[in-house]
Amino acid sequence: MSMFRAKKLDLGCFINSRIIRDHSKRKVFAEFEPERQALRYIIRNTTLPARTRAEAQLQLTQMHCYTRPTQIRNRCIMGGKSRGVLADFKMTRFNFRMQALAGNIPGVKKASW
Repeated sequence: MSMFRAKKLDLGCFINSRIIRDHSKRKVFAEFEPERQALRYIIRNTTLPARTRAEAQLQLTQMHCYTRPTQIRNRCIMGGKSRGVLADFKMTRFNFRMQALAGNIPGVKKASW
């Protein structure tokens, strides 16, 4: 999808093809989100004529798949992995543990009781 590809990419993290694709998906989603919400509102509004609602449904289904929120996936900023990612820190469990033990994450320390 060359039309959605970023021209200049400065993410400040580990970069591979999956991260570039995820970044593109996030940008496209943010760009088309108001349009998607408007179409969804039209589809759900039962006071409108059925033809108008059907046209809105058709427009929504014809939009590119990158405009859907389900296409976005949390990825680790250090390794690019998509599984076991802690959303608050944008890191995998393993990378979070290593950074916390090294003292690189402020306010995080090993629990002991």
